[in-house]
Amino acid sequence: MTRPVCVLVGAPGAGKTTVGTALAAALGVEFRDTDEDVERTAGKPIPEIFVDEGEERFRTLERAAVATALASCSGVLALGGGAVLAEETRAALAGHTVLHLSVELTDAIRRVDLGVGRPLLAVNPRATLKYLLDQRRPLYAEVATATVVTDGRAPEEIVAEILPLLGGLG
Repeated sequence: MTRPVCVLVGAPGAGKTTVGTALAAALGVEFRDTDEDVERTAGKPIPEIFVDEGEERFRTLERAAVATALASCSGVLALGGGAVLAEETRAALAGHTVLHLSVELTDAIRRVDLGVGRPLLAVNPRATLKYLLDQRRPLYAEVATATVVTDGRAPEEIVAEILPLLGGLG
């Protein structure tokens, strides 16, 4: 069975894509993002899925994308920020190396460009992002085998902290 080297979880703006891409390059493996998988399956960007079909349809596609990726990705896998909301996804992460990329509100706001292209942050992005952080932080902690703080740090510095956590891979 194929399985990811590690799975990255965290809030919008935590650095899952940026750090994940750099980590995959350092390890010489593929980088995969389930948000991109959802968009490919739906044939449209996530904001359009939300508008045309609603959040529940997006979450259904997201659960399927995560299940498929966990069984087929052999590299670094990044999950969408809300993927951990699904109990079945949290259960599926058991036994995987899951890294919670932690970010506080100030850095997250700076990184997400006040919600551009992020449907859940379209209205009052600061308050919504704070709510998402508060709501999801316990779920990230539940599934994580380790937490890595990303605030005020360069991707290379974060990757250097992660590599030893992966048992000397790369």
